[in-house]
Amino acid sequence: MKNYRKLSENEIEILKKQNCICSDWSRIKVDEAFKPDYISNSSFAGDVFLGVFETEIVLKGNIHIHSSIKNASIHNCIIGNNVIINDVHQYLANYIIDDEVYIDNVDVMVTDCESCFGNGTSVSVICETGGREVRIFDYLSAQTAYIIAMYRDRNIVIDNLNKMIDDYCNSVRSAMGFVGRKSRLSGCNEIRNIKIGEYACVENVLSIKNGTINSCESAHTVVGHGVIAENFIVSSGSKILDNSLVINCFIGQGCELGKQYSAENSLFFANCAGFHGEACSIFAGPFTVTHHKSTLLIAGQFSFMNAGSGSNQSNHMYKLGPIHQGILERGSKTSSDSYILWPAKIGPFTVVMGRHYSNPDTSDLPFSYLIECNDESILVPAINLKSVGTIRDAQKWPKRDHRNDTNKLDCVNFNLLSPFTIHRMIKACLLIDELQKTSGATSQWYAYRSTKIKNSSMKRGLELYRLGIIKFLGNSLISRIDGYDCSTDEKLVARLKPDTTIGYGEWIDLAGMLAPKSEIVKVLNKIENNELHSISEINLTFQNIHSNYYSYEWTWALDIIEQKLNKKFTEINRTDAINIIEKWKKAVVKLDELLYEDARKEFNLAARTSFGVDGNENDCEKDFHNVRGQFEDNPFVKEVVNHITRKTELGNKAIAALSNKTI
Repeated sequence: MKNYRKLSENEIEILKKQNCICSDWSRIKVDEAFKPDYISNSSFAGDVFLGVFETEIVLKGNIHIHSSIKNASIHNCIIGNNVIINDVHQYLANYIIDDEVYIDNVDVMVTDCESCFGNGTSVSVICETGGREVRIFDYLSAQTAYIIAMYRDRNIVIDNLNKMIDDYCNSVRSAMGFVGRKSRLSGCNEIRNIKIGEYACVENVLSIKNGTINSCESAHTVVGHGVIAENFIVSSGSKILDNSLVINCFIGQGCELGKQYSAENSLFFANCAGFHGEACSIFAGPFTVTHHKSTLLIAGQFSFMNAGSGSNQSNHMYKLGPIHQGILERGSKTSSDSYILWPAKIGPFTVVMGRHYSNPDTSDLPFSYLIECNDESILVPAINLKSVGTIRDAQKWPKRDHRNDTNKLDCVNFNLLSPFTIHRMIKACLLIDELQKTSGATSQWYAYRSTKIKNSSMKRGLELYRLGIIKFLGNSLISRIDGYDCSTDEKLVARLKPDTTIGYGEWIDLAGMLAPKSEIVKVLNKIENNELHSISEINLTFQNIHSNYYSYEWTWALDIIEQKLNKKFTEINRTDAINIIEKWKKAVVKLDELLYEDARKEFNLAARTSFGVDGNENDCEKDFHNVRGQFEDNPFVKEVVNHITRKTELGNKAIAALSNKTI
């Protein structure tokens, strides 16, 4: 609070002449430089503090309006400098309005009780009937939420985290709402118990209650036409638009909900997008996307996921209620009209097609297709490794990171091949070997966790998994030695030595962040033992783990290389390294050739159906090429060809360096 003074008698008279009224003018305090010229047709009650009205605000369309208060009823407010408040039809009560805020054509804007502004709201996520509740707050990260929702076996951890959330909620509790500097509010019906960050835009909402709209200069947040929201937190740079309905939700950074999307008891983290459809009790990790009106996501945990039209899940068997849950691990997709009966767990980068009622668990067979055939769930292992769609997704995610806030809440790792996915591939190879041994190599079909796998698919999957493993290990080795002198075995060993002992063993996907399980267990232990005292400390700990990903990755990758060579890294020589790189080159080229052929399918005769609609075959071909272009000129196809060239040159360069030769 800066120094304020009382109104002078002359200023009171001017305000009265400008049709302003107040039951007790002595309770109106103003800035030392205050002038009453731009305040008219307004009433004041309670304690009101006014800044100066000296400059103009520039609106969209380069419209200049002088700061002022007109046609408003104001009760118990602190109003900053150069604010515009115009046409508040009922009243503006119990708000702190920061400098250069624009408020126009609002029905009612009030803080009517002591509020935490959505902080502390309990969201029944994943399990619709409760048991995995996450209490939302301004700085909730995907990683913290994941621990709260999924680690219910660690009761003390959950209790301590909830105490930290309580502490934060108490720190923001207030009987005064807030609107941050340079925010724009217009055409709104009801704004009740809302806290708004700076540079936010709130336009034409129907009703927003008990929530926070976080925003900043680098990442403006927009809440728009027809929105109804209650008990919510919206993070910086996000948009809620087009008659969307949001109840008991956290909306992370860079998200967009629109086109009448309905979300209840759900968490959406970085760069999620929801249009037309419905979400109920979902944990939407980073880049969960659904675009279609007939799509329902319910009682599941997702990340890097794309839901096709008509995708649906069921968490209700009409016995004990909607108690079931499911997981689609990172990178999974559902095709149009897909259905999964929870409980189920779908492995990373799997495409789900058709309807599945047998509660499949494909988590140890990543990059697969799960297909319905004659009411059975058919699994095709590893086939998605040669899909252009998989590679295209991996390329587009970093480009579609809309988070402009310098303080990014979620740790997001975009890597397609990582210790997390490669560990699953290694397990898949062992699993396939075991299935062939137990069922016999001549069996035509294999049963696995409520799915069936064809023998030919099993063999093909084994080949693809091995290619993926070699590609990852080669990537890690080349990245490790690139730019370093490894011209002798001694120098090579010195470079191979890990930077850290952290990274061994199992890795997990912590809602978008890939990390050694051992490090996450350490975090849990520290929370349990009260060694981490606040949410900010926990977020910083996750960020430190995330920033060390590549050091941890190399520790893990080197361990796998040692196992495959049956040597300690101190025994690895340049010949061993060259052999790995030669295998890597072949694997990269082979996978790229498979991608190339998969892309070609988009240009075959079947793809030309419906082109050249009223012409002959030549017209069809010409129409197709004018719309789609030539296969060889397609940007993705050209990138695949260039990738083969670049990686081959990179491999040759690494081999030459190891051989102490120049190329």
